[in-house]
Amino acid sequence: MKKTHIALAVATLALCSAGLAEAANDEPITPIKPAANINLGQVELGKKLYFDPRLSKSGFISCNSCHNLSLGGTDNIPTSIGDKWQQGPINAPTVLNSSLNLAQFWDGRAADLKAQAGGPIANPGEMGFTHDLAISVLQSIPGYVREFKQVFGADKIEIGDVTAAIAEFEKTLVTPNSRFDQWLLGRSDALTADELAGYNLFKNAGCVACHNGEAVGGNSYQKLGIVEPYKTTSGAEGRAAVTGDDADRFNFKVPTLRNVELTYPYFHDGAANTLTEAVDIMGRLQLGRKFSASENAKIVAFLKTLTGKQPSFLLPILPPSSDATPRPTPFGK
Repeated sequence: MKKTHIALAVATLALCSAGLAEAANDEPITPIKPAANINLGQVELGKKLYFDPRLSKSGFISCNSCHNLSLGGTDNIPTSIGDKWQQGPINAPTVLNSSLNLAQFWDGRAADLKAQAGGPIANPGEMGFTHDLAISVLQSIPGYVREFKQVFGADKIEIGDVTAAIAEFEKTLVTPNSRFDQWLLGRSDALTADELAGYNLFKNAGCVACHNGEAVGGNSYQKLGIVEPYKTTSGAEGRAAVTGDDADRFNFKVPTLRNVELTYPYFHDGAANTLTEAVDIMGRLQLGRKFSASENAKIVAFLKTLTGKQPSFLLPILPPSSDATPRPTPFGK
């Protein structure tokens, strides 16, 4: 091949790649970006706190209990189990990519990850502790006292520093480089024909009106049951519980669809066990559309391409308790 032909081929390839990248920019879904601007000291401390069950009354429950990083950042049960084996009222949303949400919890009652991190510790139905008791445990552990001093520069541990460290660790739990992201970034063979057809169905049916952006959701509140009412035994009221406005009843934060094949069961009550079931329900209740079995299968195939690179790290070694550390209260006592 002549040099001019080679140069022309290279230029053509570059133009095609640029065109694909430009096309990706026009899509309603954008690629996940790696975590940036992270305080590494807080991340390492927050990682320990995330896995430490001593922040619970029983000494048994940690953040990872309900947001298990081996299970897509959730617990794969309809509603989580808390202190004294209490079953919670709502499905645990994934912690993966949660930094991309406009707010935290299904009803958005926490403005950010730092505000969210303190909630479960002091919730009697979750970790069953109080902030003061959690601090007394941490303050009694020399390893934590030293690390908090190194990271925050204070001898006394404050709950705000605890939640800040946990939140900083959670900011690192993003999942870039899914096959769909690879397609968005120009790798045309990253998706099969059925997966691409599923994405086009997802767009053309109107799913992207709510599930869009980097997290494919998480950036708005929407009413569940627009065309048909959603039938549930859950008492969750959605945004109405926060705003006190009856118009917000059954308005929930739109969940992210990133890694959705890992985060079953689905919806705020965990009522849909499979993606096939979830797609059927959402089509009927939100869009007034009954997807055929073939259409449903293609949308599900597309959704599975949203699984990204999962967080990977060595489990932290937690500092040992001292003789002065308050002992936990086992379940049932």
